[in-house]
Order: sequence, then structure tokens, then C-alpha cells
Amino acid sequence: MKGYTIVTGGAGFIGANVIKRLNELGEDKILLVDNLSKSEKWKNLIDLNFEDYIHKDRFIVDIKNEKFNGLVKTIIHLGARSSTTEQDVDFLMVNNYEYTKELAKWSLKNNVRFIYASSAATYGDGSNGFSDDHKLLPLLRPLNAYGYSKHLFDLWALKKGILDKIVGLKYFNVFGPREWHKGEMRSMVLKAYEQIKKDGRIRLFKSYHPNYKDGEQLRDFIYVKDAVDMTLFFLEKPDIHGIFNIGTGIPRSWNDLAKAVFESLRMSPQIEYIDMPEQIREKYQYFTQADMKKLRNIGYNKPTLSLEEAVKDYIVEYLEKFKTL
Repeated sequence: MKGYTIVTGGAGFIGANVIKRLNELGEDKILLVDNLSKSEKWKNLIDLNFEDYIHKDRFIVDIKNEKFNGLVKTIIHLGARSSTTEQDVDFLMVNNYEYTKELAKWSLKNNVRFIYASSAATYGDGSNGFSDDHKLLPLLRPLNAYGYSKHLFDLWALKKGILDKIVGLKYFNVFGPREWHKGEMRSMVLKAYEQIKKDGRIRLFKSYHPNYKDGEQLRDFIYVKDAVDMTLFFLEKPDIHGIFNIGTGIPRSWNDLAKAVFESLRMSPQIEYIDMPEQIREKYQYFTQADMKKLRNIGYNKPTLSLEEAVKDYIVEYLEKFKTL
């Protein structure tokens, strides 16, 4: 019987949180797609309820062989190589771009709701703004290969005229529970927490831009709980399509974030500014701010947690209680 929800990247950070929320909403007819490999992100699955796990390589073969025809109602495609420092561009093209194309084409052919993760990395240095207006897509210039692999699919969908049939979500700086396995790509909130526990201080990159003092570089930080709410909102709106930003619309500084972490731990701020690695200086985003008008205009009106509220919830309710979250 048709009705499965497929979540790719389901053992990952946002994916596992999406499945957890679906479970809380009474949904367990879920097929979880991922590549667990030698990592320990399997621990993200322990408290999740799903029908089956499928390796991502087997899954795409099964899709091409039409194994799932008539069985699926929605694909939430969050699986990707998400490292902004990944150097193997061919791998990114296959894993992020070609894979997403195959799923999109299959979903459209089989009348399946397709929601996929794009990224705020597609906006590059922000010189062309952070609007999710489709007309502006060709103007964007990503600063790294990961961002380009995501942008290329957005452009392909635009050129094929299918953005009015699928949903793309441009996630900004998401942080929160279940990101512990992400290595260098885990959020600065988690890194800061770990640094404080080890050394009693936080290390932030110095600024190399004349308009920003050290630690005053700005980001649109969004708590994963809010990002999940926005993602699942599109399950309630099957007639809504297009690309949408997933953020707060409120840029905050790294210094603000650091102070929020210290405050959550009831400690006085101790911040050290360190040199930024030369290889990322030319690719560094000094400012991001999601334009949220489009999402608000289609009816999403739930307020997001402030940076301070979100950091406190993450640290007090998760990191201080569960060391692997």
C-alpha cells in the first residue's frame, strides 16, 4: 500500500531529527536511507522508529529498477556530502548532484512528493543577496565545491521547469542535538562547548575583512528544532512548491554565540582569536541572513527560538545530559 516516507541521510544530523519528529507525530512508516560506513552515527538511530534501513547505493539502484513504484508518498532527500572543504569535486557531482537528479526524476514520474536539501552555501559571499526568488538563482556564485554541487541542482531544476513541482530547502547555519558525529563540520556551538570543557575558553577565527572586527562576522544561526518544523511544514502543504530559505532572518555574530555558550554554562566569557587557515580565507562567508518573506508568505508563522534560547536548550537539555548528542 502506498504510504512510505523515505528520508535519505536519515542517520545524519537533520535527517535523524526529522525522523524523531515524525515519530512524535505518530509516523513510523519510514524507510531510512544512509551510508553508515565506519562512523558511529548509527547511534543516532537508537531511539528512532522506522520500517527499514537501506544503504544509499542499494537504494538508488532499487529506484532505477522501479522497486518502490506505488509504495512511496514522500521523499525527504537530506543525504549529501556536506563538507564545505571537500576537494573531490567528481565525488560531489555524483553524490550530491547526479543522485538528487535521479530521485527528482523518479519522484515526478511516480507522483511522489519530493523535498530536497539545498544550502545557504549556494549564496556565496552574499553580494547578490540571500533571497530565495527563483529568478535570482543564475546570479549566485558559490564559494566552494559543496555549495556549487547544490547550486547546480537548483539550476538544473530551474532550467527543466520543475521547481513548481518539487521543494528545495536552503538550510542556513543549523545546530543542535545529533550532530556530534560530524567531525570538523559540527557546529561552533558544539565545538565551543567542547573547547570550554577542555581549556576553559573558546577559539574564534580572526577577521580578514575591514568591515568586520574579530568575532563580529555574522551568521544566520538556526536551531535544528526550528529547521525541522520548517521542513515538515511542507508535508502539510502538498500544493506548495519551489525553493525556500530555512533560517531565522536574524544575523548574529560569533561573539554572540560564544557568549551564549558561556552564559548557558554560567561562566564568564574567555575568547581567543586565532588565525584563519589560508586555504579558506578566500572562501569564507562574513555575512549570511536568510530572507524569510517567502516562507512567511505561504503561512509559516511559528516564531524561531532566539540564539540564546536555542544555545541554552542544546547545552542544558542535551550536551550536559547526553554526551553523544
